[in-house]
Amino acid sequence: MPVSAYAAVFRSRKILVLLLLGFSSGLPLALTGGTLQAWLTVKGVDLTTIGLFALVGQPYTYKFLWAPLMDRYSIPLLGRRRGWLVVTQLALLGTIAWMGTLSPRDSPWLLAALALAVAFLSSSQDIVSDAYRTDILGAEGRGAGAAVSVFGYRIAMLVSGGLALILADGWLGWTGTYWLMAALMLVGVVAVWFAEEPEAPRRAPHTLEQAVSEPMREFFARDGAWLLLLLIILYKLGDAFAGSLSTAFLIRGPGFSPTEVGLVNKWLGVAATILGALAGGAMMARLRLYGALLLFGVLQAVTNLGYMALALAGKSYALMIAAVAAENLCGGMGTAAFVALLMAMCDRRHSATQYALLSALAALGRVYVGPAAGEMAKVFGWPEFFLFTFLFALPGVAMLVWQRRRIEAIDTAPRD
Repeated sequence: MPVSAYAAVFRSRKILVLLLLGFSSGLPLALTGGTLQAWLTVKGVDLTTIGLFALVGQPYTYKFLWAPLMDRYSIPLLGRRRGWLVVTQLALLGTIAWMGTLSPRDSPWLLAALALAVAFLSSSQDIVSDAYRTDILGAEGRGAGAAVSVFGYRIAMLVSGGLALILADGWLGWTGTYWLMAALMLVGVVAVWFAEEPEAPRRAPHTLEQAVSEPMREFFARDGAWLLLLLIILYKLGDAFAGSLSTAFLIRGPGFSPTEVGLVNKWLGVAATILGALAGGAMMARLRLYGALLLFGVLQAVTNLGYMALALAGKSYALMIAAVAAENLCGGMGTAAFVALLMAMCDRRHSATQYALLSALAALGRVYVGPAAGEMAKVFGWPEFFLFTFLFALPGVAMLVWQRRRIEAIDTAPRD
């Protein structure tokens, strides 16, 4: 397929809206995570309190619990998806701005309460944003939609992470920085204003009981539902193992400085992930869902061996740059295809609930591999650990090949 055909995949109003919604979804994350932690540290808050602030991120893990409410109920005037998006975005704008008026030393617990509220509202926005993307995209647009959503999300994390720290330190101060971040939530509001409300699905849930029970009943009535859930867990498992210790490895293994790791692993890694997501989304126009998942899954596995080569070679800047760039590039491709898979698996009647459940399941590996990964690296050493991460990626590829017929069927099947 010529380059012009790849580019044409991204030329639509829907894709632009999804780019802006991706930015709106990614913006609040650092403001309750790394950026907030830096603010607390600079202001002299004790380490015990800073550690407790990490708990404010819990709503992202449990968002599937209130997703049925957003499938069942609609906000008047703007519709089932756009209404909830505007409500959560405006609430985020106000709450983030309120955070900026507080002093971490004088009002730590009020600040914690507001950070928790931001995390709740942000995870709620994610529920509806994921559902909106699932509802408006057909099979031919899922790759591009997933890619630009990842692109917008990553750019927003850089803005509310690295850029926010620079602005707070030498330009605007913490209050001004949080107010600016709050104002940037208007990007999502503008996107929703110009967006089209997805066509209401037939037989949408009419009661809250239906919204809670029917998504599970509908999904598990499908042929091979449990095998597809196992595929979701396994597909990014090797990536999760490697990513859980990549920063620690670069510092403790070859012996790079934190500054060197930050420049390469953070900035180059994010740029490579964005490029990979965009390239992967465009390539899906030709490869389709199964072909993209297979190719990118194999590449994800192979690029983990770059870290093994670095562990064997010792300190090499060229090899570090190559390993980080390749791993993040192929990981970005795999993420675009994986998000497209989750969208394809959702029924439009229950897309908010089903996507929230599937994405929570997909996060299990990323959340829980850390302790096992640390112990394996300690017992076996770095080269052997990264060889294991390659091997851990292979069952996901094998499961994908086994489930080819089902993947190809859900890629084109209507979910309404």
